[in-house]
Amino acid sequence: MECPRCNKKLEKAIFYNTGVDYCPQCLGIFFDEDELRQAKDERDRGLRWLDIDLWKDKNKFKIAYGIRLCPFCRLPLYEIYYGDSRVIVDVCNVCKGIWLDRGEFKKIIEYLKEKADYEILNDYLKTLAEEFWEIFTGPENLREEVLDFMAIFKIINYKFLVRYPQLSNIISNLPR
Repeated sequence: MECPRCNKKLEKAIFYNTGVDYCPQCLGIFFDEDELRQAKDERDRGLRWLDIDLWKDKNKFKIAYGIRLCPFCRLPLYEIYYGDSRVIVDVCNVCKGIWLDRGEFKKIIEYLKEKADYEILNDYLKTLAEEFWEIFTGPENLREEVLDFMAIFKIINYKFLVRYPQLSNIISNLPR
C-alpha cells in the first residue's frame, strides 16, 4: 500500500493496541474499518461510549471529492469533516478506511473530550438512555455496548458530584 499523500510505501505499526498502516515520511495513518474506534477506545477509555460513526447521519456530511487515493482500494478518497469539528478526514466509501494526516488523531480526541463533557453535563438522562438502548441495538457487540454504558454511568456520577458538590457532602455525611 502507498501513502495517499506522498506515495511512499506504508509500514505496519501498533497504534494504541490497534494494527494500522502508517507513512514513515509524513506520519499519516490509515485505519481499516473500525480501527479508528478501537484506537480511540484504547487511547481514552473514558471516551469509549462516544461512538465514532462517520456513516451514521449522511445528511450532516460536509463532503468534498478529494485528490488522494485509498491505500487499500486505490479509489478516490472523500474529504469529510469529522462531526462538528474542524478536522477533515479522508474516507473511502468502498472499504470504509480512514486516512488521518499527522496530528489529526490528537485533534479528534480533543474534539471528542469537549463533546463528551458537553453531552454529559447538559443531557445526563438522554445520554444514559441512548447508551442503554445501544446495548440492544448496537452498533457494537453486546460486550462493547455494556462497557460503553458502564463508562458513561461512571463518568456521569463523577461529573454530577463535581457539578453539585453540596450533594457530594450530603452523600458523604450519610450514616454507614
